[in-house]
Amino acid sequence: MTRPTTAMVLAAGLGTRLRPLTLDRPKALVTVAGRALIDHMLDRLAAAGIRRVVVNVHAFADQMEAHLAGRDDLEVAISDERGALLETGGGLKAARPLLGDDPILVTNIDSIWTEPEGPLIDRLIAAWDPNRMDDLLMLVERENSLGFDGPGDFFRDDQGRLSHRGQAATAPLAYVGVHMMRPAIIDAWPDAAHSIFGHWLGLSAAGRLHGAVMRGVWMHVGDPDAREAAEARLAASG
Repeated sequence: MTRPTTAMVLAAGLGTRLRPLTLDRPKALVTVAGRALIDHMLDRLAAAGIRRVVVNVHAFADQMEAHLAGRDDLEVAISDERGALLETGGGLKAARPLLGDDPILVTNIDSIWTEPEGPLIDRLIAAWDPNRMDDLLMLVERENSLGFDGPGDFFRDDQGRLSHRGQAATAPLAYVGVHMMRPAIIDAWPDAAHSIFGHWLGLSAAGRLHGAVMRGVWMHVGDPDAREAAEARLAASG
């Protein structure tokens, strides 16, 4: 299978839960262990063979563009959401002309992880099968997460197909903020601001939403306490 060379990095969020760290900068430029969140993610993408990234911007957009101009290992295209936040689904739809037609990676910027069994993104790419799936989510068992206190997101069957928690009190697997998808499915999405979640439900019902499960610790950097916990965990792991 041809490896993806393009990724979309969702970096337009306001980061309100990370205040006061985001009072003078975008969430993507909050640092963990001395490195901006977005650079943690871009480093992983570059190591996986990604050569071109599309980054959406909104809050402190000029700061973001100036920072990204310093990356000489990746071609960076900006999807400008200065006018209005479009959320995950709307952000992908607005960026669709920049994404091409080959499978792409899509990432959040508030996820950091350890990799005891090798590169996580490589494992995601290796699990991709276009004959069976339109979207492949990287997941983690809830007990292997840090900074995440939710009830979990998905159940996974023995074929790797995902179903959402629905009315269940809990689910064993949480989404870690990285997925691989076929861009053509975006074409039918509305232009308005909306979440990708509803599209995932539709793909799940059609048996086209799949998941891979990571090994290691996923750190969700959603608030200042989670940032401190992530720094401590990274320091402990050397």
